[in-house]
Amino acid sequence: MLSVERSVPHGLQHVMLSVERSIPMSERQYCVYILANQARTIYVGVTNDLQRRVNEHKDAAIPGFTARYRVNRLVYYELTDDIRDAIAREKQIKGWLRAKKIQLIEAENPRWRDLSLDWSG
Repeated sequence: MLSVERSVPHGLQHVMLSVERSIPMSERQYCVYILANQARTIYVGVTNDLQRRVNEHKDAAIPGFTARYRVNRLVYYELTDDIRDAIAREKQIKGWLRAKKIQLIEAENPRWRDLSLDWSG
């Protein structure tokens, strides 16, 4: 059985997921995120504006993997104020086996809820 690495690179803040959460994104805040579709196909990305980026995925605004496979449910994210840490974490997670990514998601979001549904506005 794989264990989920609970430590994150320096400067990365592990975000506890909550039902009543709205994601404030400042100019210097970056987010590593995981999207999934109904079949649980996984996509890992990084952005400086999580709400905008998730909406782009939901609207299939950018052709590619997520549009083709309808990967548009936000199931996990982490915040940092350093883009280098965000990119390093994205690469780290992308390098993991699928089972380890699933453990990371399910440790905070066992039902794979679309966390973007909690956003107001």
